[in-house]
Amino acid sequence: MNFKVYIISDAEEDILVIYNYVLINDSEDKAEYLLKKIEETCLNLGKFPNKGHIPPELERVGVYNYKEIHFKPYRIIYEVIESIVYIHCVLDGRRSLQELLEKRLLQK
Repeated sequence: MNFKVYIISDAEEDILVIYNYVLINDSEDKAEYLLKKIEETCLNLGKFPNKGHIPPELERVGVYNYKEIHFKPYRIIYEVIESIVYIHCVLDGRRSLQELLEKRLLQK
């Protein structure tokens, strides 16, 4: 069974920021390649929604309903509810993410 994959607006903004950064600091070809690969990685969750693992930053605070997968160095944080995968964040894994994840995911 394929799950539906929704990239919520915060994650879309994350992807746009990443794209623009690579576009300005590297090249359009690399920005396009990165955009394509991130989107493929997200959409692949429709076939394999349980592929990821709980982000350690959230596990430490007792939150277990989010998972993450990687397209290095980026971390894709998502949640599976029934037959839908919600992509919440696409973040640079080289940054400290504890505070950002708590702020973005736990203030619902």
